[in-house]
Amino acid sequence: MNATDRTPADLLRSALAADPTRPLVTFYDDATGERVELSVATFANWVAKTANLLQGELAAEPGDRLALLLPAHWQTAVWLVACSSVGVVAEVGGDPASADLVVSGPDRLEEARACSGERVALALRPLGGRFPQPPQGFLDYAVEVPGQGDRFAPYAPVDPHAPALVVDGRELTGAQVVERAREDAAGRGLEPGARLLSGLPYDTWDGLAAGLYAPLAAGASVVLCRHLGELSEEALTQRRASERVTVTAL
Repeated sequence: MNATDRTPADLLRSALAADPTRPLVTFYDDATGERVELSVATFANWVAKTANLLQGELAAEPGDRLALLLPAHWQTAVWLVACSSVGVVAEVGGDPASADLVVSGPDRLEEARACSGERVALALRPLGGRFPQPPQGFLDYAVEVPGQGDRFAPYAPVDPHAPALVVDGRELTGAQVVERAREDAAGRGLEPGARLLSGLPYDTWDGLAAGLYAPLAAGASVVLCRHLGELSEEALTQRRASERVTVTAL
């Protein structure tokens, strides 16, 4: 967004200053029929609350490693930018046993128990719903996050040249994430106001770039689709039209 943005959290702050009301993430789960649309302001509010949970309740510090065991989902996008806000290294699909804390979806809880630090579980239910019965040994994100503050300020400045993200076995600094996101946005022809539909998983850089970082860097928005294989070609064509999609990543 701005030449001075050096971390994903900076990109979000610039997007918020430019136009807080425009859509940023529109999420579909085609296995459940869920659709959620988050404006820049709403997404930023979730990020602030999650960053406050990380820094305050979970006592996470810059340089701590967080194993992120979540699929392509709007809440995963929130966690990625919240980690950037605090200075925590988000290890996508990372090993919980070697992480300082872990954030897990409902299908990877047993794997996540290997983490000896703080454990957070997400039910990934429509509208950010909580677990019917909280998993033993985990904080339920949907229970903990609503009471967190709507504004976030890090205890220590985040170094853009410190590690920020691990994906595909490669470690990237915040500055490198921003640089690659801008390159990816240019390569996809993303311009301000563009709408990118992504059905890619979040376990690769391509999936993260299409599903979050490139649209954020370009002043565009993403239509993030989980279980896209449930759709027929006709339904996908209708979605592209109804969501005013200009770029597709499948």
